Amino acid sequence: MLDICLLGTGGMMPLPYRWLTAMMARCDGSSLLIDCGEGTQIALKEKGWSPKPIDVICFTHYHGDHIGGLPGLLLTMGNADRTEPLTMIGPRGLERVVNALRVIAPELPFEIRFIEITEPEMRLELNGYCIHAFRVNHNVTCYGYSVEIKRAGKFDVERARAAAIPQKYWSRLQKGEILSGEDGTVYTPEMVLGPARRGIKMTYCTDTRPTESIVAAAEGSDLFICEGMYAEPEKLVKAKQYKHMTFYEAADMAKRAGVREMWLTHYSPSLVHAENYLPQVREIFPDAFLGKDGKNVELMFEDED
Repeated sequence: MLDICLLGTGGMMPLPYRWLTAMMARCDGSSLLIDCGEGTQIALKEKGWSPKPIDVICFTHYHGDHIGGLPGLLLTMGNADRTEPLTMIGPRGLERVVNALRVIAPELPFEIRFIEITEPEMRLELNGYCIHAFRVNHNVTCYGYSVEIKRAGKFDVERARAAAIPQKYWSRLQKGEILSGEDGTVYTPEMVLGPARRGIKMTYCTDTRPTESIVAAAEGSDLFICEGMYAEPEKLVKAKQYKHMTFYEAADMAKRAGVREMWLTHYSPSLVHAENYLPQVREIFPDAFLGKDGKNVELMFEDED
């Protein structure tokens, strides 16, 4: 299971009903945060989620509405007696930007590890999350992220017996361990597991024009969270000027990527009645929904029995 919550859906400036950009994922006791705009701590408190288990923070870029809430969050995590290392991922310059913000949060009881993205794409695995960062098209260097939870194949009793693997090793092999038998024989999970099953995939992108990199990265996602800075069709010119997106451009990418569901986020402060534009969006992509602060879903593995 992958638990997803939109903590903040606003762009540029916070509003009384709309905090700035942030999204959290939770899986097996570990949390991953994407962006940390102003109000992130309040949104977490309102949701009843703790910041202490956050093991990974991914930043799309370093505009203030995406990172301004970080110093306070770090202090809160430290005050919760967190001691485990925290990994941060972001575009080039990450360590410099974070250290500048930490002038007001200088002493923390945990280590911060920095991973700076220097290529158009990067893939890595951390705390059970398979993370794919991909370059998008904003007026500063900016990345989107896909987060996947892989799912191994089913345990195949007949294969295990055919390979003469002692039964006492079966459960550990099923959990992914590589083992050596008493006679030195090496047993691997691939010897007892069937083909990998469909996992869970969530793709998140904001502050960008539509790009083929987004469509490719989001392909087949269970959930696609995409910026919808502007809802009014006449603001397409403005979207192009400031390198943002309209609702309709986001819907077109969702359709082409074959995602199961799309949530819109990162709204302009001037956008008040976003719901008025949803019918037109659903003409392009029927499974489109308006993101809102606190919106939550539990993405489950498919039952393939």
